Amino acid sequence: MSKFWRVFSYEYLRHVLRKRFVFALLSVPLFILFFGLVGVLMVFLEYNPRPVGYVDLSNALQTRQPLPSGANDIAPVVELRRYADENSAKNALLAKQIQAYFVIEPDYLHTGRVKLVALDGAPSESIKSEFSDFLKANLLASQPQLVASRIEKGSILTIISADGSRRMNSEQWLDIAIPILTGVLFIIAINASGGYLLQAVVEEKENRTMEIIVTSVSPDQLMAGKIAGNLSVGLTQLLAWVLMAVAAILLMANFIPSIQNPHISQQFFWLVPLTLIPAFVLVAAFMAALGATVTEASEAQPIVGLFTLPIMLPYFFMNQIMLNPSGPLATGLSIFPLTAPVSLPLRSAFMDVPFWQAALSILLLVACAAGAVWLAARAFRLGMLRYGKRLSWQELFGRA
Repeated sequence: MSKFWRVFSYEYLRHVLRKRFVFALLSVPLFILFFGLVGVLMVFLEYNPRPVGYVDLSNALQTRQPLPSGANDIAPVVELRRYADENSAKNALLAKQIQAYFVIEPDYLHTGRVKLVALDGAPSESIKSEFSDFLKANLLASQPQLVASRIEKGSILTIISADGSRRMNSEQWLDIAIPILTGVLFIIAINASGGYLLQAVVEEKENRTMEIIVTSVSPDQLMAGKIAGNLSVGLTQLLAWVLMAVAAILLMANFIPSIQNPHISQQFFWLVPLTLIPAFVLVAAFMAALGATVTEASEAQPIVGLFTLPIMLPYFFMNQIMLNPSGPLATGLSIFPLTAPVSLPLRSAFMDVPFWQAALSILLLVACAAGAVWLAARAFRLGMLRYGKRLSWQELFGRA
């Protein structure tokens, strides 16, 4: 057992203590942060502080209600200037006193027609959205405050399961985003850890390190230590990303009220570890078996995608899973071992997954993971000393 722990600690530390691991660990949050900053930058680049004019030919806006600037707006609301006629607005536009002007047609209350005139192309979408909100606020100014507020905010549709155990509405987008994000992080982490293991096995086979290692440790202990070590590398990445995501959500909750009270089901929290850990072992063992059957790392790279594609398959059927989480497609994807790690937690965001389905899925994952470890150990025993010669699948599945 001590030899297993030596192999485990060596495999774990030799990856974790490298600069590329730190870079890979920080690359995902930095990637998300980069695109977030790019989005904010694009908003500021599109922002034009010059006022926007409007001409009310319909006399629908008899009492002008200014559009209040929200406390969480990234950019301030642009000033709206009223002009008596279109010629006045056009002169102001040509003089570049305003960036554009809207013309509310005389039959607006019947047709809803509004004309936008701009000098240098159409203004940003935020300007159009702000003017639409301005129109809505003024048209509702004569209504009671409760009525106007409800029309502006719209309805909140709540979907409730037949047994009343689950409910979800449009404001609970975080309840859906968390299972989706967990699956994405799992795919990234499993590819990284599986890639490490595949590369380590092939490199040690190429440089004949195996000849020295197998004199002091059995092939089964060596393979088990390698799988466990590289599995822990992936779990370390996943845990670090989850902690970063939790910290980011807690920070964002101070500015976005809708994510202050997420309603994540308890089932999701126990399904995630019970499916992700055996799935990690399953894919890592397949990677190790693949490394033992080839002669060079370049031969294995095209085949690695065959393991990633099934794991990503639930995202191709995301809409069907969301609309019918108890249907045969969603059920089948949550039971099949390679798609279960993503499908099963995702289904739990929309329904209470029946216990027998969750138990069957986890048992199949554990059984397949155990079989994959056995297969990897067998491939390692048969192919570890074959230099320049590929281990055929007939030999792998034949008699030892």
